[in-house]
Amino acid sequence: MNYRKLGKTGLKISEISLGTWQVGGKWGSGFDDEKADKIINTAIDQGVNFIDTADVYEEGLSEKAVGRVVRSRSEEIYVATKCGRQINPHINENYTPEVLTKFVEDSLKRTGLERLDLVQLHCPPTDVYYRPEIFETFDRLKDQGKVRNLGVSVEKIEEGIKAMEYDNVATVQIIFNLFRQRPSELFFTEARKKDIGIIARVPLASGLLTGKFDSNSHFDKEDHRNFNRNGEAFDKGETFAGVDFEQGLKAVDELKSLFPDTKNLAPIALQWILQFQEISCIIPGASKEDHLLSNTSVYDLPPLSSEKIEKMNAIYDKYIKPQVHQRW
Repeated sequence: MNYRKLGKTGLKISEISLGTWQVGGKWGSGFDDEKADKIINTAIDQGVNFIDTADVYEEGLSEKAVGRVVRSRSEEIYVATKCGRQINPHINENYTPEVLTKFVEDSLKRTGLERLDLVQLHCPPTDVYYRPEIFETFDRLKDQGKVRNLGVSVEKIEEGIKAMEYDNVATVQIIFNLFRQRPSELFFTEARKKDIGIIARVPLASGLLTGKFDSNSHFDKEDHRNFNRNGEAFDKGETFAGVDFEQGLKAVDELKSLFPDTKNLAPIALQWILQFQEISCIIPGASKEDHLLSNTSVYDLPPLSSEKIEKMNAIYDKYIKPQVHQRW
């Protein structure tokens, strides 16, 4: 495992870390505590020392699993969670310092931790980024020893750039992968200037970049890859990184032709992200242990040549860029 600095937090974190949206089982399958514990423990065994969760993942069960495992280990493991998506309706007016403070305190109870290493606003409405009192709330929580650092998880680049204007924002979590390349432009430049840690989420485009799907692939009724392809439940960009599924399959087929002897493209997709030094870490999810080991197998691969990277980017330009580049 290699480690990178998480921006101005100063924390040294595993560049392949763990996202826990589906750590207790695949999307829509319910939560399996035993499976979650096994995946998280295996991640730590592989050198992962940064785990990302959220209070809404399986109604808090993900936070409980993360806290339970972290408390049982002797290694120093950094825990990041998120708050805000419990607000219903999820609108700017319902974001208040009191509500967010309670969310953080509830996360502390669920994890059983004395302090959270990173708390991130969880894709709030755009108007929230223009309310200093919301960001000041976390200064008080830091003074109380409940929170170590503040970050944001964003849908749009513009939201991330706005969030960086607040001095206490140390990290931005953003969708970034071979099929969502726009952040590598202005956003990376501004983050570098302000020493912001960048956490790359949805790195495999909801599994599209593994190369394991085809036009006959079936997704469970409760799986967002079934019900949110057009943004029916939440931002469309969260599902397949906003890429039309059939168009994405065409791009993946061409990607496969670049790596004809590779059955699993996931480690290569992660390699592509890691070429950017602005990235602090990637947080691929894992609904079973094999997924986790696939993600960490990135270190078993030869480096991507500049020629391969150029051809991968050409696939993006041909199939994906016209659809998604300016949308987020």
